[in-house]
Amino acid sequence: MTQFTKSPEAIAALSPEEYHVTQNSGTERPGTGKLLNNKEPGIYVDIVSGEPLFASTHKYESGCGWPSFTKPIVHEHVEEFHDATHGMIRTEVRSKYGDSHLGHVFPDGPREHGGLRYCINSASLRFVHRDDMEAEGYADYLIHVEEI
Repeated sequence: MTQFTKSPEAIAALSPEEYHVTQNSGTERPGTGKLLNNKEPGIYVDIVSGEPLFASTHKYESGCGWPSFTKPIVHEHVEEFHDATHGMIRTEVRSKYGDSHLGHVFPDGPREHGGLRYCINSASLRFVHRDDMEAEGYADYLIHVEEI
């Protein structure tokens, strides 16, 4: 089984925005994320640790300005924390092994898919296309990605 870890090398490879979002719990400007409009089949992994987080199958257009998902691909890889910053009460989501700030989860997602909206910063994710998943060690997650 693959071990997912946060390494100094992975942190050093981050762009300034990726570092700000993942390591300082920052937020990219709405509508600017490189993965917001991605409709390709595949999975979204933590940019720091590589742990699988979300599948394209669970991505939807919420209109919030950030990629939105109805659920994590592996619930154990996404941890939730109380967040009372910026005068709001929210639930922050972080990757378990990378300890990367991902975004927040809200209870206003599609009811037919559980009612949750994982609002995630593109800067915290790396997209692995379905065609590359096996070669990159993610073959076990192909069952979560539908053919388009």
